[in-house]
Amino acid sequence: MRGYCIRTATPDDLDGARRVMLDTVYRDFGTGYVPRWHRDIIDLEKAYVVPGRHTLLVAVDEADGTVVATGALDSRGPAHPPNPREIAERFPSGGTAQLRRIYVQPGHRRRGLARLLVQELLDFAAAEGGYHAVYLHTDPAVTGAEPFWRSLGEVVCDERQLPDGGQGIIHFEIPLRVPAPAGPRALAETPAVS
Repeated sequence: MRGYCIRTATPDDLDGARRVMLDTVYRDFGTGYVPRWHRDIIDLEKAYVVPGRHTLLVAVDEADGTVVATGALDSRGPAHPPNPREIAERFPSGGTAQLRRIYVQPGHRRRGLARLLVQELLDFAAAEGGYHAVYLHTDPAVTGAEPFWRSLGEVVCDERQLPDGGQGIIHFEIPLRVPAPAGPRALAETPAVS
């Protein structure tokens, strides 16, 4: 049985985390690296490790020590443009915990890693304090993304329903959580996420 450890990324994890993220934007998104959308991937330390109230989590395969999944949180709300004005106003920077880069390598999917990463990020936001909302957006063209996020949060704007179709993404609000006890969580293989 394969085991995983979810933990805050260390400097030694950053190359592995970057690899998971870049693989995802090339393979799953089909866009490749686009600086205006993916700049944080190149300097993970500056985006998530150094700033207070931000974090980067990794899931590490205990069999070989490789990073197989990532999840990040920062205090930057969605900007307008390109996002709709009402979304930027509803989720202002500073008071919004934005979930980012929840990515799992294909060979490690359907084991509950994304859901566990989100739970840990929500615990982080609750423990940090000062966050009034948790926000994320997703591209419904990515297989499994829309149903996964619908299982965790509420759609606050589906741009596909806007008169011009917007960017075609879906904006979600995820409920804040009561923090869980601190510390790394070691995981055995978990049941599939439906």
